[in-house]
Amino acid sequence: MNPENERGQLINVAYRLLGSLADAEDVVQETYARWFAMSAADQAAIDVPGAWLTKVASRICLDQLRSARVRRERYVGEWIPEPVPEPDGADPADRITLDESVSMAFLVVLDAMTPAERVAFVLHDVFRFAFAEVAEVTGRSAAACRQLASSARRRVAAARPVAAPAAGIAAGKAAEQARVVRDFKLAWEAKNIEALVGLLDPDATVVADGGGLVTAALHPIEGREQVARFAVALAERVPGLRLVEGAVNGEPGLITQHDGVTTGVIAFEVDGPRITRIWAVRNPEKLRPWI
Repeated sequence: MNPENERGQLINVAYRLLGSLADAEDVVQETYARWFAMSAADQAAIDVPGAWLTKVASRICLDQLRSARVRRERYVGEWIPEPVPEPDGADPADRITLDESVSMAFLVVLDAMTPAERVAFVLHDVFRFAFAEVAEVTGRSAAACRQLASSARRRVAAARPVAAPAAGIAAGKAAEQARVVRDFKLAWEAKNIEALVGLLDPDATVVADGGGLVTAALHPIEGREQVARFAVALAERVPGLRLVEGAVNGEPGLITQHDGVTTGVIAFEVDGPRITRIWAVRNPEKLRPWI
């Protein structure tokens, strides 16, 4: 078995655990560094190298999640998971599998979990690891990991539309979301506040992430009238702003461009005909895959 064949699995696990493609890539590099630092005899003694690599990567992610709590306290403004585009000729081993478990809404729920909850839930519920294997990663008992995953499921259930729908419903939901996002784009381009308000849920929220590197709202903007006026004000403040439709983490979204440069990636949560949440990632360090 060639351990390099596990790279795709490791990238997918690490991205779901960390919400950052850049950090996930670093974790995979560190995991392979630990593998190749072992003697041939030690490598041969491992029955399932793929499982060993995944567990090591998950432990590194768990350590990063714990330290991230401290780093986030110094982060300027709101922190949003790093968005990923659709694969475009990339090596299959470097691609994120785009499914419900990487939608922005889902990643935001994951980010609200404790590090141990997130690891237990992702490894067991998304990647189907047994709780005994999850216990080896977290350093807790299998029973404790079962409780952690159960607690994480309650968080997911409380977060409204993030649960994975059936295939037929998913296709219809994607088409409806694409229509709503397209209508939002047209209304935004026209600076039509009334049309924007009609597309937004009364409790709609915008969260922006500039990381202190570019201008972005430091706090969430709440309420559909406020969101609509914020969008129009932005369009007036940045003449020549171009909106491009594109898939963001596998779901319909928008990419903002100015003078041919990508300046932001916008993800949406759509519930029926209304937009409930908007996440605007402007931190240039999180836009590398989009440039």
